[in-house]
Amino acid sequence: MANPTAAMLVIGDEILSGRTRDANMHYLAGELTKHGIDLKEVRIVSDDAPAIEAAVRALSETHDHVFTSGGIGPTHDDITADCIARAFGAHIDVRHDARALLEAHYEKSGLELNDARLRMARIPDGAELIDNPVSTAPGFTIANVHVMAGVPLVFQAMVASVLPLLTGGNPLLSQTLRVDRGEGDIASTLAALAKDFSDLSIGCYPFQTNGVFGANVVVRGTDGGRIDAAMTRLAKEIEL
Repeated sequence: MANPTAAMLVIGDEILSGRTRDANMHYLAGELTKHGIDLKEVRIVSDDAPAIEAAVRALSETHDHVFTSGGIGPTHDDITADCIARAFGAHIDVRHDARALLEAHYEKSGLELNDARLRMARIPDGAELIDNPVSTAPGFTIANVHVMAGVPLVFQAMVASVLPLLTGGNPLLSQTLRVDRGEGDIASTLAALAKDFSDLSIGCYPFQTNGVFGANVVVRGTDGGRIDAAMTRLAKEIEL
């Protein structure tokens, strides 16, 4: 049976403007790979409500899971929660369980739970809270969409909270072979290999070192034996 599939929606003008480098996609891809969930698509959208809503609906309909990052903080431009609620036709307001978490956190911190911070307790009806052991303000899951913070440390903590609750498949395995030849020299060999090992993913990633062209050939799949066989044949055919 095929592994479950996932998509990621990265939300924020700061990503698209180049002001902030996204680190969450790289982290999520690695964690999903280990859990046996195949990340198939990543989209980045601005802080634009119609764009967020349209992307959430489209990704939710075509993947088993959707993970979002960004836009669930206390400021006016944090609109993700409202957009997700509208995308699913759900009412959203401050929810007592989320509010209780924030009240306890800010009382312990000696800070005021003001209206801005209380925005982080606005959760769509029917959603399940995602634990945030770093800064307390929860994410949430509604339908198959997991809504998380954009701050990498918090995002990573939320991923760790969610993944144990999801059914995964077979972890994706990979092996890499460095070839000190240009892609054009090995293209026909790789094409034949990909045809005969159609159950595996075979990628070729070129590099240049000291004026010499080469490539890293990466073979991926869920069957370690098949990967070993493909790598053995590849090494033999290019006579390393």
